[in-house]
Amino acid sequence: MTTRAFQVLAEDATCRARRGRLTTAHGVIETPVFMPVGTRGAVKGLTPAQLRETGSVIVLANTYHMLLRPGVDTVAELGGLHRLMAWDGPILTDSGGYQVFSLSSLRRIGDDGVEFASHIDGAKLYLDAKIATQAQNKLGADIIMCFDECPPYPCETVALTQAVERTVRWARQCKDTHDNPKQLLFGIVQGGVNDELRTECSKALIKIGFDGYAIGGLSVGEGHEQMVATVKHTTALLPVAKPRYLMGVGTPTDIVAAVSAGVDMFDCVLPTRNGRNAYAFTSSGPMRLRNAVHGSESEPIDEECDCYCCQYFTRAAVRHFFNVGEMLGPILISIHNLSYYQKLMREIHGQIEQGTFADWARQKIANDKWNG
Repeated sequence: MTTRAFQVLAEDATCRARRGRLTTAHGVIETPVFMPVGTRGAVKGLTPAQLRETGSVIVLANTYHMLLRPGVDTVAELGGLHRLMAWDGPILTDSGGYQVFSLSSLRRIGDDGVEFASHIDGAKLYLDAKIATQAQNKLGADIIMCFDECPPYPCETVALTQAVERTVRWARQCKDTHDNPKQLLFGIVQGGVNDELRTECSKALIKIGFDGYAIGGLSVGEGHEQMVATVKHTTALLPVAKPRYLMGVGTPTDIVAAVSAGVDMFDCVLPTRNGRNAYAFTSSGPMRLRNAVHGSESEPIDEECDCYCCQYFTRAAVRHFFNVGEMLGPILISIHNLSYYQKLMREIHGQIEQGTFADWARQKIANDKWNG
């Protein structure tokens, strides 16, 4: 892939928000875009057809989990990740680094890679930049991520500096190893909420050169204001002609604020994880369907939504499914929540194209329903 894989189509005159188009081997992605998370090769509870109906065009899968089960070679023998998932659109795989580094009691970090114990059976495994990249080459996703060290929050400056140094070194190894020209390779900027380290990491990754740049290590406890400040600082350093991906973020308000700062791509488990816990995103704020007040309500979850759930089911019905343990309840709210997020992204597209995004975004953030 070349730098022409991404085009900026429109920009807001008073903030950094932009509309773009990212071309991949399995289709075109209109940005800003939200990617549902299919950690183990499936978005929990939803078929690919249902995902399409929510407006989703790209999904995320996780290399760490594919390595453990069913195994990268098995996926390759079955025809690759697209065949396994029965998804003919774009797929992004993360490197597995976040999952490995979250296993604080089960891993040992070295300058070359990480030795860790499988969370499934305790088997000793090793992951480094070369292995992570080769695995993603075999999986065949359209966008793959460099192996990086995601430090915790808070983190001492010495450890944070070391994480940035490893991230840059491993990024160089990932690029040297990458051997599938149909895939876009993204570098990941680390550095916690330390602007100096974010600057250092960004400059080093840009010098290596990638098809896109992700901002990692946020939404891990630093809070909305610090997250937004760090994103604004980092996007200002990244190339205008490359897509920018904010990993693991977040609430609707987080997304609007990050788009204002110039971010193009997002993923987060919130729509589906919350859906499985009877928590719905709506145009009037959060709705907790387990609450007794919804037990006799004949309205849909959101009267402004035209998703499958809101077209055919009442709040009372959805609450009933949760109360009796029917799997349909989590499925319906997951469909609704993803539809809500995709509708938000389409609204963002329209506001940027019309040149009205900045004012619209300020009102959205001022009327914040999602960050307590």
